[in-house]
Amino acid sequence: MAKKLRITLIKSTIGQKAEKKATVRSLGLKKLNSTVEHEATDAIKGMVVSVAHLVKVEEID
Repeated sequence: MAKKLRITLIKSTIGQKAEKKATVRSLGLKKLNSTVEHEATDAIKGMVVSVAHLVKVEEID
């Protein structure tokens, strides 16, 4: 079974570059404290790394 990531938006995207805002939106995060779960694929991990200062990530099984 593949590992999953629980991603929570903890900081606002106001004042961030358009690329960072687009990455947050593509992860499925809209409002502060919204949470989504994704499979731990390389693409998702790369997006999380690029917005690591805005999100909190937890590994779940």
